[in-house]
Amino acid sequence: MRDLPIQYVVCSKELGRLCETLTGSRWLAIDTEFLRESTYYPEFCLLQVAGENALACIDPLKVRDLTPLWDLLYQPEVVKVFHAGRQDLEIFYHLHGSLPRPVFDTQLAAPLLGYPDQIGYANLVAEILGVQLDKGHSRTDWRKRPLSPEQIKYAADDVRYLAPLYLEIRQRLERLNRLAWLQEDFDSLTDPDNYANPPQDAWLRIKGARKLKSRQLSILKRLAAWREQVAREENLPRGWIIKDDLLCHIARLRPQTPKALSQLRGLGDKTLKRHGQTLCRLVNQASSDSEVEPVQHPPARTTEQEALVDLLNAVVRLQAAYHHITPSVLASRKDLEHFLDRPEQSRLYHGWRRKLVGEPLMDLLQGRKRLSIEQGRIYMEENP
Repeated sequence: MRDLPIQYVVCSKELGRLCETLTGSRWLAIDTEFLRESTYYPEFCLLQVAGENALACIDPLKVRDLTPLWDLLYQPEVVKVFHAGRQDLEIFYHLHGSLPRPVFDTQLAAPLLGYPDQIGYANLVAEILGVQLDKGHSRTDWRKRPLSPEQIKYAADDVRYLAPLYLEIRQRLERLNRLAWLQEDFDSLTDPDNYANPPQDAWLRIKGARKLKSRQLSILKRLAAWREQVAREENLPRGWIIKDDLLCHIARLRPQTPKALSQLRGLGDKTLKRHGQTLCRLVNQASSDSEVEPVQHPPARTTEQEALVDLLNAVVRLQAAYHHITPSVLASRKDLEHFLDRPEQSRLYHGWRRKLVGEPLMDLLQGRKRLSIEQGRIYMEENP
């Protein structure tokens, strides 16, 4: 794989020949280059792919009909390998309307071998393969053509080493009988609901939204849903329509006329002229809602509750030591607090973390097991 020549595919005939060569590969290592600084949807600029006997960069700005590629990537018997693949898969979802399966994500898999959560690709390649990757083109504008040989090599390295990385990680996981633990995480990665971004849920991505009072939050929900729809229709970043902090400010102050709206700092004349009437209408509609869902803020934790979190953290550290995994990868303090409040919604209740730490925590909370100390050593045991 390290010695394979790079094919730079710029026409349909070359794409057809490449896909024929890759047909029969048991796995395909995939990465994409995209930009989204000035758009709502990611701009698809390059796709890198490596199979068992070919390595290529495919230029979607020149090859307009990617049908042979989609036919290859969506074959269910071929494992699609990514590193931190969510944004790559988002591109496929928007372009193709569905997601390729099955997938394997080396960033999701690495923590089960003791590596840090969300470890970067270059760091993981260095740790496992002993290869130092060039980072010189990380700020490339991938829309510009022509691409230099150095840029193409840089892009190709993202899959040249992803292939052997996948094979080594998979082999190690199989030896530890941990490969099956990842299936729920991989299934979630290819769940279309994670990429749909319905407008009615847009407010959930706004920092500080949950600090608003009930009526204010009702206004923010309407404003955020409207902005999401406009951003989609015009293919512009959400913040270019109106920024998050300004949406929250409007929700707090509830200006109901363009004149009142114009008093808000940060709302430009262009935005006011174009969207002022709509913003006021949404504020008025939400302000007159007869039913407003109450906002429930979690109460401050008592000393006893904080002590219970500390106790659960002891279980996490014990499990991490036993499985040779960094404790912070298993669960943070925030994870433990969430687990106590709503265990079914916690990430400790799902995927591989459920087996390693979620079930032991439930055993402790429900009295099936207890923590004991003997000669200065803490351990879990069955509760008699």
